[in-house]
Amino acid sequence: VQLQASGGGLVQPGGSLRLSCATSRSTLSRYAIGWFRQAPGEEREGLACISSGNGRTYYEESAKGRFTISVDNAKSTVYLQMNRLKPEDTAVYFCATDRWADYCRAYGPIAADFGSWGQGTLVTVSS
Repeated sequence: VQLQASGGGLVQPGGSLRLSCATSRSTLSRYAIGWFRQAPGEEREGLACISSGNGRTYYEESAKGRFTISVDNAKSTVYLQMNRLKPEDTAVYFCATDRWADYCRAYGPIAADFGSWGQGTLVTVSS
């Protein structure tokens, strides 16, 4: 299982970015996909999860209202649209597969439940 996150960069406060997580059709059919971020000196934080099979999503409070997770099954890609970005959103963003489940867990995405971490992509929100 391989994932590759991309789309990070430098953006001004209030701006938007769309991150992409490229994977395979088989991975999407077997596992839920989560987006996480990790700021310097901080633990890895779960943001959102999606089950491609039924399209159900889960958002942590920090992502609700500003971030949207989606999947394009034809492209085997999961996206994280981030709007109204704030300086505190600065972090390395990762996507990963749930270790066992093809659905998003009721308590949300936590790093211990996920594996097959792709290489992260750096998002910097600064003026």
